[in-house]
Parts: sequence; structure tokens; C-alpha cells
Amino acid sequence: MKLDTLSLKYIQIFFVVVIYWVISILTVFVNKTLLSIDKLDVDAPIFIAWFQCLVSAIICFTLSRLSKMFPTVVQFPEGNPFNTATVRKVLPLSILYILMISTNNYCLKFVDVTFYYVGRSLTTVFNVILSYLILGQTTSISCLLCCFAVVCGFFLGVDQENLSGSFSLVGTVFGVLSSFSLAYYSIQIKKVLPDVNNQIWLLSYFNNVYATILFIPLLALEAKELSNYSKLTEYKFLLLMIIGGVCGLSIGYITVLQVQVTSPLTHNISGTAKSCFQTVLASFWYNQWKSSMWWFSNFVVLGGSAAYTIVKNREMEKKYRPIAYSRC
Repeated sequence: MKLDTLSLKYIQIFFVVVIYWVISILTVFVNKTLLSIDKLDVDAPIFIAWFQCLVSAIICFTLSRLSKMFPTVVQFPEGNPFNTATVRKVLPLSILYILMISTNNYCLKFVDVTFYYVGRSLTTVFNVILSYLILGQTTSISCLLCCFAVVCGFFLGVDQENLSGSFSLVGTVFGVLSSFSLAYYSIQIKKVLPDVNNQIWLLSYFNNVYATILFIPLLALEAKELSNYSKLTEYKFLLLMIIGGVCGLSIGYITVLQVQVTSPLTHNISGTAKSCFQTVLASFWYNQWKSSMWWFSNFVVLGGSAAYTIVKNREMEKKYRPIAYSRC
């Protein structure tokens, strides 16, 4: 019996969501393994970020070349990362991109995966603050209450993490910086996208090329660590590094794809549910048992984030519905 169009649509959505969950969670666990000194005996988060940017840049370059050789098989937006005008417009965003992935790596290096989501949960709050300061966009009382819930959940989570004996002040500070840079990056990306014809893949290509170059001077900070690391050329270490790079690039594509086959609201709810599952999975994987209050802090953050998404979506629908009707 043939499946109808609606059934095929639901099957497509199911597989896209599953792939998004798998790649997103795999990215976190692979990076945590790479950043854990007790597992691979290397303390080089900048080198790991650089290598993964290099892998992403090589993949994008390869796809760009293949799209010219086999345009009917491979499609990739055309663009030259070393065009003077492009460099001038995109480079400031790439510097912010470096800050974002570096602080994220340092956060994941010092905190457990179970606390990783809460440690970086202030992205929504910073997004609201920066949107007001940079774009002049105001936020409703309902959304502000949701942000307040996220902040309360964050501080409760910090308190419970401290009580459990696994709290890292350095990791938490980097988590806050990561949240800030991610929020700032998401706002600035809207300004830069038109300069690359709204091609997300092209912007990702340029960002990774520039980041690969800009990271090189920073590698001097880890030169001593890398020179004494005996496993640098071992295939297991290199394989994990390559997987991390592929996952880092893939998550951008699968995120856009999930939004396309569902909606921004569904994507955000899917991301929130994924974070919840990721926290539970990490608890079992790393055998870290937490108190009821610790879990409550996580659900406060998750609930506040989900509520913000739903409230914001309803406000956007209410705002643009009259415009849609007026065009009918």
C-alpha cells in the first residue's frame, strides 16, 4: 500500500528531527571527550577549535569545487572568501565566531555535560538585552517573565552544582561568555547575510576559512602542550577531531533543514527537548546522579526557554497576521 503525501511528510519530519538530535548530541559528546584531559591527555581547546574549523573549511572548499565540476550533482553557492569586499564585510563577524566557539569549548572543558545546557542557558536573556541595545527592539512583559524564569533556573542550577561538589566557576563564566557571544553572533549574522546573498552555507564557508587563519597566532599559546603530546598523529585522536569538525559543520545545515521542514517554533521546542534528553543521557553515560532540586533547576530553565519560544511565536503571529490578511 502506497503512503499518501501527508504520511511521507510526517516521515520526513521524523527523520530530520532524529538526525538533528543525533548530530547535535554527538557533537557535544565528541567535543567533551576531546576536551577532557583525563581521557585524551591533551589540554588544547584552541587547537581543537582550529582543527575543526580547518576540517569545515576543507569540506566547504571541496563542495565548492565539485559544484563547478558537477553542477547537476553537487550544489554549493559560488563565492570567493578572499575577495577584498567580502573580507571587509564578513571578517568582524568571523572574529565574533571565533569568540563564540572558543568560549563554548572552554565551557565544555570545565563543566560536565549534565550542566552544559544550564551553563549556557542565558543566550535567550542576552538576545533580549542585545536586541534592545543594538536594534532598539522592545520585549513584552510575558517574554521578560520567561527570561526571569531562565535566570532563576540558572542561578538555582549553579547553587545545586556547587552543593554537588562539581561546580566550576571558570567553566560557568565561560558558559555565560558563550551565551553572550552566541546571542551577539545571532544578531550580527542578520546584518551580514545580505552581503553573501543570504546564503548560510557561503557564510559558514567564509567564517571557517577566516577562523582557520585567525586562530593560527593563538596556537602559540598551546605550542608547548602540543609539542609534548605523543598522540597528536594517532588515528583515534585524528578520527575524533575529524568527526567533531564534520559534526560542527553538519549541525548548521541540519538546523536550517529542520526549520524548513517544520517551523521555527517546532525547531526551538525540538532543541529544548533535545537538551533535556541530552542532560538525562549524560547523567547515565557519565554515571552522575543528581538531587531532585538539581533536576528541578534544569526543568525551570527548560520550561522558561520553551515558554519564551511559544510566547514569542504567538506574538509574531499576532503581529504579522493582519499584514497577511491585508494582502489577500
